[in-house]
Amino acid sequence: MKNKGWIIALAAVAVVVMVFAGGYNSLVSAREAVNAQWANVENQYQRRADLIPNLVATVKGYAAHEDSVFTQIADSRARLGGTVSVNVTEDPEAFENFQKAQGELTASLGRLLALQENYPALKANENFMDLQSQLEGTENRIATERRRYNDLARSYNEGRLRFPRVMIANMFGFKEKAYFTADESAREVPKVQF
Repeated sequence: MKNKGWIIALAAVAVVVMVFAGGYNSLVSAREAVNAQWANVENQYQRRADLIPNLVATVKGYAAHEDSVFTQIADSRARLGGTVSVNVTEDPEAFENFQKAQGELTASLGRLLALQENYPALKANENFMDLQSQLEGTENRIATERRRYNDLARSYNEGRLRFPRVMIANMFGFKEKAYFTADESAREVPKVQF
């Protein structure tokens, strides 16, 4: 009878340990999936940042007096240097600053691309058209990677809040991951003028 009690107690402890270990391991896997996807997002942002000097140089030749646009792009790109980190996904303020810096860069690039309206020869420039196409493709890749990141972050955040994982998450410091959200200006209807 005594041995049966010990066996039951050991079995109960083994079950608890297995549940605990399984919960911990699943949180680690989910967190690493989010971090890997975040690296994919950063990779696409880096691709865009690498394309910018080429695009700027091409347009600069046609629009030498449009210095304010080029200065805005350079300033936006420089601000991004201090915002990139895997840990930014666990710090809502740092994530918001990262997202804001990326939004400023996107707006600056939009103004750069709008210059083609003032410089008809630029529209026909093969280098400009190629860089514009690459930039458009990069923006699409960024949107795709951000969506995938949000999906994984949602899954991770949801998993870390479920019982009994929530106890494990709190014990071992598994923090919530931030989400990408639309910029406030994206809610405004674009004005098209002819």
